Amino acid sequence: MSITEKNIVNRLGWVVLVLTLLFVVLAIRVGYIQSVEGAYYQKISKQRTIKTDTIFANRGNIYATDGNLLATTMSKYTVRLDMVTIKNSVFEENINALSDSLSVLFGRSSSHYRQYLRKAKRRKNRYLLLARNLGYIDYVRLKSFPILNLGQYRGGVITEQKNVRARPLGEIGVRTVGYADYRGHVGIEGAYIKYLKEHHGWRKKQKIAKGQWKPINDKNEKEPKDGSDVITTIDVNIQDIAHHALLEQLEKFEADHGCVVVMERKTGEIRAIANLGKNGASGGYYEKRNYAIYEAQEPGSTFKLASLLVGLEDKKVDTGNVIDTEKGRIKVYGRSIIDSHRGGYGKISLARAIEVSSNVGIAKMVMQNYKKHPQQFVDGINKLGFGRKIGVPIKGEGKPFIPNPKYVKRGDPKSWNGLSLPWMAWGYGVKVTALQLITFYNAIANDGVMVKPKFIKELRNNGTIEKTFDPEVINPKIASKETIKKLQTILENVVKRGTGEKLYESNFSMAGKTGTCQTEYWTGNTQYVSSFAGFFPANNPKYSCIVVVNKPNKRKGYYGATVAAPVFKAIAQKIYASDLQEKKVTFTSPVLAMVEERHQKFQKENIKAENLMPNVKGMSVMDAVSLLENKGLQVVVTGGLSFVKKQSIRKGVGLVKNQKVTLY
Repeated sequence: MSITEKNIVNRLGWVVLVLTLLFVVLAIRVGYIQSVEGAYYQKISKQRTIKTDTIFANRGNIYATDGNLLATTMSKYTVRLDMVTIKNSVFEENINALSDSLSVLFGRSSSHYRQYLRKAKRRKNRYLLLARNLGYIDYVRLKSFPILNLGQYRGGVITEQKNVRARPLGEIGVRTVGYADYRGHVGIEGAYIKYLKEHHGWRKKQKIAKGQWKPINDKNEKEPKDGSDVITTIDVNIQDIAHHALLEQLEKFEADHGCVVVMERKTGEIRAIANLGKNGASGGYYEKRNYAIYEAQEPGSTFKLASLLVGLEDKKVDTGNVIDTEKGRIKVYGRSIIDSHRGGYGKISLARAIEVSSNVGIAKMVMQNYKKHPQQFVDGINKLGFGRKIGVPIKGEGKPFIPNPKYVKRGDPKSWNGLSLPWMAWGYGVKVTALQLITFYNAIANDGVMVKPKFIKELRNNGTIEKTFDPEVINPKIASKETIKKLQTILENVVKRGTGEKLYESNFSMAGKTGTCQTEYWTGNTQYVSSFAGFFPANNPKYSCIVVVNKPNKRKGYYGATVAAPVFKAIAQKIYASDLQEKKVTFTSPVLAMVEERHQKFQKENIKAENLMPNVKGMSVMDAVSLLENKGLQVVVTGGLSFVKKQSIRKGVGLVKNQKVTLY
C-alpha cells in the first residue's frame, strides 16, 4: 500500500471516529432531553401550538317592571390601522375617498384625515388610532370604507371589542339601578350581582396554519353561562314623573338635595325612587347619592303621627281629647317649643293638633302621659320599627337613632336627658331615613300591615323564571284597626283643612302629613328640611309616597306644605291622569323576544340607510335611544310613555354628527 493511500485511510478513520463520537454525544443529549427536559419542551410546544380560547358570556340585564331596559351590556369598538400592511399603491389610490368618508362620519375635515393618514404612513405606524368607543352601527359603516373594507391582512384593520355597561334611560334613577365594577357595588346591580354576573366558558384550540386555529374537541371544555336578568319593581313612567317633579321643585327653591320614594301599598314594591343633589360646579342637579336609603336625619313633624299612635295604643289618650296649646309657646328645661302659627291654637283636640301640626300640642301630650314612664313611650316607638334598619338588599342603608332612657352618659350628645322625651315627640333628637319613614306611613295606608320595601320581582334566564320575590310582611299589625282608622282620617283631614290644604282637590283625595325641621341651628345659620309623607287616593290607597327636600333657599320658602307637598301632589295627579293604576303589564319572554326582534329589524334598516334619520315611531324608548346615539345624535326624551309617539326629525332627513333630536 502506498504512503498516500495509507494517509487517506488514517484520515477516514479519524473522520469515522469523530462522527461516532458526535453521534454518541447527540444520542446522549437526545436521551437527556427526553428523560429530563422532555416535559419542559412539551410544555413550550403546547404553548405555541395549543391555546385556550375564552368564550365570553353576557352579564344579565336589568329591566323595569314594564319591560323597559334599565341596564344592559353593549359592545364598543376601537379601530386602529397597521399602515405597514397597506400597500403604497392601495393607499394612494384610496386615501382621498377614505378621508372623505371619515369626515362625514366623524365631522372633521377631509384634509385633516389626509394629513393624519399620510403622516402615519411615512412613520410606518403599525397601531394608528382611527376611532374609539364606536357603537355597532358606526362600526359597521366604518368597516365598509375604502381600504378598511380590505380587512386585516390587506387593509391593516385592527379591531378591539369591549363590553360596557350601559343605561338606555340615561341618568334617571342611576343611583338606584347602580353598578358593580371597580368603583364598588352600588344600587340594584351591586345588590344582585351574584345573579347578574356572567360565567365565561373556554375551549382548547390547536394551530394548524399561520393564524389559523381549530378546536381540539367537539365540545367546549366549559360552557359559558349568561347572567340572569333581574326584573325590578321600578316603573319607568312613575320614575320619570317623580324625577321631573322633584327636579322642578329643587330648581325653584334652589335646594341642596332631595329625594322621592313611591311605594305600592299592598306589595311594598318600589315604583320610583329619585335622588337629586346639586352639582357644585354647574349648579344643576344629578343623581349624586341615594339619599332616600342612606341619609338618616331628623324627620320633624312627620314623626308626630308615630307619637300619637303610641299614645292611642297605650290607651293614654284619644283623638278627641283636648290639649291646651296655650299661646303657641312653652318652655321645657329652659328651652322653648314654639308653634309656627303665631299666638298658638288655644285649646284644640289631639286630632286637630296633628292637622295643624302643633309642636306644643304633641309635646304636651307626650310629657303629660309619659314623663314618669319614658321607657314605655320609647318602647312603643321601637315597636313601629324606627329603632332598627329595614334591611334592604341595597348597600348603604342609614342607621336610625331613637333615644333611650337606658343610655345615660355624661357628655354624650346621644345620652338621654330631660329634653329627649318632649323633643322626640315632634320629630327632633331622632333619626330615620326617608325609606324607613315611608314604610311606616305605608303601613298606616295598608290598614296596619307593614310590608318591607321591595325592589325586585323576579329573576329570569333565557325567558325562564328562576326565582320570584314575594312581598315580605315585617309586622302584620302595627296597631289596632280602631287606631289605624283614626289616623287615616286625620291624615285625610290634614289635606282637607290642615297644613296640607293647598293640596286639596275635590275630585281626587289625598292624605298625608307635612314636615318642617330645622337643622344646623347650632351653627347660627339655620337650614331646613321640608317633607311630606302620605298616600293616595285617601279612600282606597294605591300608592304611598314621601318627598324630602333639604336646605331650600329660606327666602323663597321652607315649610313642608310649600316646598315638599307640591311635589307629592304633582306625582299623585300625573300618575292617576295617566290611569297607570289600571294598567296590568305581564312581563313574559315573548315581550322580550318582540323587543329584540324589533331592535334587530331597525338596526338592519338603518345600516342600509347610512346617514339618514330612521323612523323610530312605535319603537321602545330604550331601543330608539340606543339606535340614535349609535348614529352620533344627542337624544332628548320627553313625556312618560314607554314607546316613541313622535320624533322631531322626519324619517329620511340627512343627519349631522351631534345633532339634537327629541323623542316624544
